[in-house]
Amino acid sequence: MIFEYINSLIKYALDCGLLDVNDKYYAINTILDILNLDEFEEVDSCPELQLEDILSGFISYAVENGIIDDNITAKDLFDTRIMSAVTPRPSQVIEKFNTLYKESPEMATDYFYKLSCDCDYIRRYRIKKDMKWVYPCEYGNIDITINLSKPEKDPKAIAAAKFAKQSSYPKCMLCRENTGYRGRMNYPARQTLRTIPVELNGTASSLQYSPYVYYNEHCIVFNNEHTPMVINKNAFAKLLDFVTVFPHYFIGSNADLPIVGGSILTHDHFQGGNYTFAMAEAPIEQEVAFEGFEDIKAGIVKWPMSVIRICGDDKAKLADLADRILTAWRNYTDEDAFIFAETDGEKHNTITPIARRRGESYEMDLVLRNNITTEEHPLGVYHPHAELHHIKKENIGLIEVMGLAVLPSRLKKELAVLEEALVNGENIAENAEISLHADWAEEIKAKHEITKENVHNIILEETGLVFKKVLEDAGVYKVTEEGRKAFLRFIESVK
Repeated sequence: MIFEYINSLIKYALDCGLLDVNDKYYAINTILDILNLDEFEEVDSCPELQLEDILSGFISYAVENGIIDDNITAKDLFDTRIMSAVTPRPSQVIEKFNTLYKESPEMATDYFYKLSCDCDYIRRYRIKKDMKWVYPCEYGNIDITINLSKPEKDPKAIAAAKFAKQSSYPKCMLCRENTGYRGRMNYPARQTLRTIPVELNGTASSLQYSPYVYYNEHCIVFNNEHTPMVINKNAFAKLLDFVTVFPHYFIGSNADLPIVGGSILTHDHFQGGNYTFAMAEAPIEQEVAFEGFEDIKAGIVKWPMSVIRICGDDKAKLADLADRILTAWRNYTDEDAFIFAETDGEKHNTITPIARRRGESYEMDLVLRNNITTEEHPLGVYHPHAELHHIKKENIGLIEVMGLAVLPSRLKKELAVLEEALVNGENIAENAEISLHADWAEEIKAKHEITKENVHNIILEETGLVFKKVLEDAGVYKVTEEGRKAFLRFIESVK
């Protein structure tokens, strides 16, 4: 049976263009080596199998024959190793990408994204499991997702990881040394990872796709050097350079401070892709102007977080204005609005920037962030407040800022159990599995007449409402008359 899976994988790789016919036997022999086999039977026809089924066959064989242990991590390491046998070399990918780029940037990225999916670096069959829906509100259509594509480690894998050899190679998940890395029990395999060189404002960088794809063509652009993230004029210039090279993509950066920043602050990187978020479609609520930059359109965006949008044809001048706004914000204190540039020597103010093209013009959204904490809000004043943690407790990074909720996988089961409990009239506070949602459930029952037919849609709507409140909590200036006055005080301070 294993020969059928080998034949099926080779046919798949040839059909989708991963493998050149001249490399066929090289790939077969590489797979035989992985499986500790000395022979092979080639067939003229083989069953039409999906990639997931083909890889499941390889995994079953490997477990049954003692090649790998029976746990999720070992299986992921193994099937990535199998797929590496039919994935083109990095130089081949780069050469084809560059050839296609001469035709158009879209053709190049279409090729690269398809390859990243075909080689199973992006596991499409897992991405399909993610729950996704849209929550319409006064700010636009906010995307809600429950992330199910990243597998949770089972107890066997966790135990094995404790005994795995510790290593500082690669230094982090974003280093270019990950390309082709076999992985280990405490580090994912990257043998099918491919990257594309791109220079941004004189900095050697690389483009790859995220294996978890929270939105269409979700890409990561990382500095080739392992250096910390910093938001400064250079960062703005690099973002604008990227949308010059790839005008059909947006690009943005997490903030560079804890709490309001991303999960990896130790390696300079951006995230982008071919997707339009609700924030990008949000209109200007109030136009503003900055002295010396009268030719640049600017305004406050109608959005729950505090966003200044600037737009113009001169990207160097846009970077200059963005830097001026950032410099002012880094040093800005307004005690009446509870904005403090620093406390006890700790800096609090930074910006989450996003760049995109509007035809030939450049547009940047500068989202003001502040990571101050208090006894009442130990995780952050401008962070989801405690009453929302049953849905979202994690940092609000770039993706959430733009209007896409990435909610924890636990919610799939919890919300399903909650729906059933609401229909049956159960005491939710006494159900250990969903007791953290008890207060929320009471609010829902007070607002809705719940039936078996409508409960699912009600829960989806109310989850969206919670995320809208999350974004409002994260906004340093609230969408109120008082909040807008305070926002304008800052804008008027920019000199």
